[in-house]
Amino acid sequence: MSLELLACAEMTEADRRAVAAGVSGAALMEAAGAAVARRARELWPAARRILVLAGPGANGGDGYVAARRLAERGLAVTVAALVPPERLSGDAAFMASRWSGAVTPIADADFGAADVIVDALFGAGLSRPLEGAAADAAERANASRTPILAVDVPSGLHGDLGAPLGRGPVVRAAATVTFVRPKPGHVLLPGRTLCGALTVADIGTPEAVVPSLGVATFRNRPALWSGALPRPATDGHKYRRGHALVWSGPEFMTGAARLSAFAAARVGAGAVTIAGAPAALRVHAAHVSAIMLAEAVDADGLEKLFGARRFASAVVGPGAGPGVEAAARAALDGAESAVLDADVFTAFAGRPDELAAAIRRAPARPVVLTPHEGEFARLFPDLTDGSKLDRARAAASRTGAVVALKGADTVVAAPDGRAAIADNAPPTLATAGAGDVLAGFCAGLLAQGMPAFEAAAAAVWIHGEAAAGFGPGLIADDLPHVAPAVLARLLGAPKDS
Repeated sequence: MSLELLACAEMTEADRRAVAAGVSGAALMEAAGAAVARRARELWPAARRILVLAGPGANGGDGYVAARRLAERGLAVTVAALVPPERLSGDAAFMASRWSGAVTPIADADFGAADVIVDALFGAGLSRPLEGAAADAAERANASRTPILAVDVPSGLHGDLGAPLGRGPVVRAAATVTFVRPKPGHVLLPGRTLCGALTVADIGTPEAVVPSLGVATFRNRPALWSGALPRPATDGHKYRRGHALVWSGPEFMTGAARLSAFAAARVGAGAVTIAGAPAALRVHAAHVSAIMLAEAVDADGLEKLFGARRFASAVVGPGAGPGVEAAARAALDGAESAVLDADVFTAFAGRPDELAAAIRRAPARPVVLTPHEGEFARLFPDLTDGSKLDRARAAASRTGAVVALKGADTVVAAPDGRAAIADNAPPTLATAGAGDVLAGFCAGLLAQGMPAFEAAAAAVWIHGEAAAGFGPGLIADDLPHVAPAVLARLLGAPKDS
């Protein structure tokens, strides 16, 4: 599976470069329409009546090709056109001229008479909300309850943002066929749900085209980061595998820190210490065995601890309570890498530049921020425009940290512009404490020397896979215990090894 996610402008450039390399636009369109027809037959083999909604541009041209290919298979196909075929131009006009079947104005289409609707109105290049006859067609298609196969993206969906264009309607597709590579809008929510089952079709674009684009957005998959995944050495020892520290909150807020600590240990950190006040440590002592405990009543104590021992990573924020800002600053100055989460974002609410200044005091030190949407909004109240991808990138650039903006479509963004979007998190992962575990996974991988972007992306993927592997009934406590099975698959070892 290819990892790249092409923005709409990048896809346009890919088509241009394909044509420059000698592939005609008509050949690309023919291959695209053929892929749509093939997918329709695969998904709905019993369908006999097909309604193709054809728009005024290239997407409509793909629809005319699909109509012809389906009719050649003996299916009853009607094209409902947003504009008369004679008003088309370029390759779309040529493909419409090759269609000899019925064409009806879209306003007259009988949506209820079809077994399958092919949405070829508008692709990812649409820049304004659906309106007029197109909006009416989208609403009638959705209301028909007939399965819809979208071409490129469901009409009305922004291909980059994964969100509806303005307040216009969006076609709700059962499946979508796109070309060359997926777009961010296929993976970001709500786009992913509006697209249904996604198929990426090869339409003959030369192999060299996509690498030549310098794509920086990827689907979060092991191939993106597995080369940097730590592998324990035969002659290693616990401190060579990294010592992670987790800052604990007060005695009645200790659970979050323990979740992070267990997660760091389970993902491979050689040693993990929870630091906190004596009352909190007494609670921790009743629950942990392999996790070490160290007294640090406040940030001054934490600074002394960093001065006395080498910590490869530190987690500050989960259940941290009072004093978290000072503790975060101590970790940024004293640990070799840091993961900041939860209460840190409340402490620095509306002051992202102050947090950025603390991070940039040691620019070579890897730092990962793991906010959910609410925490992100508190820390960055001015970053409200654009997609989740845009906002995460902006935050990473501003702070100099890798930002994992959490959710069912977690975006991991690096200051250098790279970004990965996850799509493997099951709904059961929406459970209290799951974010604390993710912070621990990040810290455990950082402690072993994994670069920050790769560590955060790997932690997010492992987090999702562990949840999916456990299944229903998941609570956050389960995630660290399931992670070793996920790691075994990644490292090529049997689960029971």
